[in-house]
Amino acid sequence: MDVTMKHRVAVVTGGSKGIGFAVARRFAESGARVAMLARGAADLKAARERLAKDGIGFRDYVCDVSKAPDIAKTHDRVVADLGPIDVLVNNAGTSRAMAFETVTDEVWQEDLDLKLFAAIRFSRLVWPAMKARKWGRIINVLNIGAKAPGADSAPTSVSRAAQMAFSKVLSGEGAPYDILVNSLHVGVIVSDQIVRRHRREGANVSLEDFIAQAGRPVPLGRMGRAEEFANIACFLASDAASYVTGCAINVDGGRSPVV
Repeated sequence: MDVTMKHRVAVVTGGSKGIGFAVARRFAESGARVAMLARGAADLKAARERLAKDGIGFRDYVCDVSKAPDIAKTHDRVVADLGPIDVLVNNAGTSRAMAFETVTDEVWQEDLDLKLFAAIRFSRLVWPAMKARKWGRIINVLNIGAKAPGADSAPTSVSRAAQMAFSKVLSGEGAPYDILVNSLHVGVIVSDQIVRRHRREGANVSLEDFIAQAGRPVPLGRMGRAEEFANIACFLASDAASYVTGCAINVDGGRSPVV
């Protein structure tokens, strides 16, 4: 099976760290011209330097996807630099989880702008060109809470559930034009988020032991690696996945109680 992205232009939001970085790297290794987007210029610079050491090139753009003007401006710059966008990965977001009564209107709006509305706005911009070319891929990166939200998981689980519904709507509208839309649902992945959590909660436990402990409840017995997630994303973005659309796929080692 040939999983290649040669001659494709791909945009990855939240691309400077963790899952987004792994996806951008995998796409570039598979031949795509990659636009990596993130809010922090310093983080993008660090990502560029990491990849440059391995001879991997891509374009990077400072973009706050919670702001509509930033999305529109960056979309136009990417198209001018690389050409029409073939693949869009909506990955930007946080895992903000709180008790419902503590979530203010401002927090709800911030979360929806960063996740749901960012995906809507970016997808709306790439949609006409994908329809005209009769080819496109949109991948929304969510978490398993979108399917099985727990207590104290607002606002993130609600925003993610809305994105899952949005993915299904788009898949139906895109199918006649060979625009395939899927969502990938993360369980626990070794990333910068787990490093930050270790700093908050790790006490005297080493990072290695903290990661091992966090992975024990997973049926596979360990946390996933960002590279494992990136492999699935690359498959969905390629011609090899030409009959896969409208799916909400768990990449979670079997952790989700919902298939």
